[in-house]
Amino acid sequence: MLRSSVIRATRSSASIIPSAATRQALRVPRAAPVVCIKQQQARQAHAISNPTLANIEKRWEDMPPQEQADLWMSLRDRMKADWKELTMQEKKAAYYIAFGPHGPRRPPPPDEGRKVFFLSMSLIGAAVIIFSITRMFANPQRPRTMTKEWQEASEEYLRAQGSEPITGFKGMLVQSKPGPKDQFKDE
Repeated sequence: MLRSSVIRATRSSASIIPSAATRQALRVPRAAPVVCIKQQQARQAHAISNPTLANIEKRWEDMPPQEQADLWMSLRDRMKADWKELTMQEKKAAYYIAFGPHGPRRPPPPDEGRKVFFLSMSLIGAAVIIFSITRMFANPQRPRTMTKEWQEASEEYLRAQGSEPITGFKGMLVQSKPGPKDQFKDE
């Protein structure tokens, strides 16, 4: 910014002779060839302390989420450097956090199968008891619409109505045995 303001000032005042300092500021260096060199970022992450990583397999589930995230981030930063520099505890902790049996990879409790079996059997037993009680109090006779006579009468009614005019009604309703003789006395 200083350089551009000095350049503007010297151009606007042509009668002023620049001093040595101004001439030095006005000197424009030659354009150097642009060379893009990809530099690797050298991380000087320090090793994570042993008490922090000690017994991580047992403590991981009980740690607060923020502390878990901080530990994972520090391990991640540490793993960006050469892996030969990692301590054995850091390698074990990183492996456990990434692939260990916690969260959704946690194995089921040892007696879960037995609990599921007994709960399923108790629900099935309850359904059988409810069905049996319902059948105990239900009417023992079949509905009168499920007898052969009723179904034949229904077919005759459908034929008389012409319910299927294209192909003609073929009669497929009769599927029951004949009912008792005094079935239609109440009508």
